[in-house]
Amino acid sequence: MDNNEITSVEKYLRQTFGNEAIALDRKTKKADSIEVSLGGEFIGVIYKDEEDDDLSYSFNMAILADDLPK
Repeated sequence: MDNNEITSVEKYLRQTFGNEAIALDRKTKKADSIEVSLGGEFIGVIYKDEEDDDLSYSFNMAILADDLPK
């Protein structure tokens, strides 16, 4: 993902969720993914998907059972 894509996706997420604390960071070693954090805390990964001349971005967030309220 290039810098323009990262900026656009970050802006979209901030507007959609109404939260300026969402940040994207190129910590992964893969060119087609980027880490998502909320207030400095890692929350997931966004993957770029270019298939059949169709471009999309997929947000993957894992929720650990230990993190759920009891």
